[in-house]
Amino acid sequence: MAGMSAMFRRASRTSRSPRERLVTLIGKPGCHLCDDAQVVVEKVCGELGVPWEKKDITQDEELHRQYWEQIPVVLVDGAQHTFWRVNEDRLRKALT
Repeated sequence: MAGMSAMFRRASRTSRSPRERLVTLIGKPGCHLCDDAQVVVEKVCGELGVPWEKKDITQDEELHRQYWEQIPVVLVDGAQHTFWRVNEDRLRKALT
């Protein structure tokens, strides 16, 4: 599992409260998939009380280099959770 992409590894479950979690949505302006992803992230995080942040790859050279082909990208607690399409049930499960 050490050589496996972080996207496919299961995150270890912890007893952290929702307020101790962080979802990061990485995208760019004018991206319709990013807009769709934001709707899902806002809904799930709002329901669960999980804080989230939005980062723009056009404002961060490192994020652009790392994720430009995958946006939108969703990180959960700093680890890549998904990209392109965000599944509401899968995100909810990762956060509970």
